[in-house]
Amino acid sequence: MSFRNILVPTDGSEYTKYAVDAAIELAVLTGGKVTALYVLDKSVYANSPMDTAVTLVNVYEALEKEGAHATSYVLEKAREAGVEAEEKRIEGVPSNVILQESEAGGYDMIIMGSLGRTGVSKLLMGSVSEKIVRSAKCPVMVVKAAPRSKE
Repeated sequence: MSFRNILVPTDGSEYTKYAVDAAIELAVLTGGKVTALYVLDKSVYANSPMDTAVTLVNVYEALEKEGAHATSYVLEKAREAGVEAEEKRIEGVPSNVILQESEAGGYDMIIMGSLGRTGVSKLLMGSVSEKIVRSAKCPVMVVKAAPRSKE
């Protein structure tokens, strides 16, 4: 099995940065490429007490900015390592978008962080990563912490 086409869902958090490091390292070893995927999850704000279109526009702009920052981190790390990389920012429900993109893009592997941004599931694996592990049709690596030093 070849792990040359790697999908890296990212939200810019420290846990996803550890996953980015692992994905870049694997891409270096296999001569592969990485795709940084940021999902604009507006559902988090759907039940908020926002009552104006202006506020919703501001939320969307903030999510766009956060997504650009998260994916640019992956692109920069890939460039530093000499790895081919691209970015995608897609609106939707994170687990659904990640699964759909992993199949549509023919990815060999998904590498992602373990802690998401939703409630009590932060204490376990994270609801998004748990759904991906259960449902993905390709191998999934969940990175739970910073890699151990090689000393």
